[in-house]
Amino acid sequence: MADLIRGKRVDEALSILEFQPHRGARMLEKVLRSAIANAEDQRSGNISRLVVTDCRVDGGPMFKRIRPRARGMAFMIKKRTSHIRVAVDHPAR
Repeated sequence: MADLIRGKRVDEALSILEFQPHRGARMLEKVLRSAIANAEDQRSGNISRLVVTDCRVDGGPMFKRIRPRARGMAFMIKKRTSHIRVAVDHPAR
């Protein structure tokens, strides 16, 4: 999902994410809206001209749980998390 919006204008990226059926699109959309609000709060000029310059989803820490298995063995369950990073900026002229 991150590859779809990297390099696009923010309004175009929001419309792309809005019509994606994937669960990750909702999370990326929420982070993108937060990045736009932060840029607006810092008075970075015209918000409609902002471009998604960086969009990454990296692995985060794992919660490790143990589930009992047959014959006294244990099975490790890894509950994975991720770090979502979105950067917006004005295009270079």
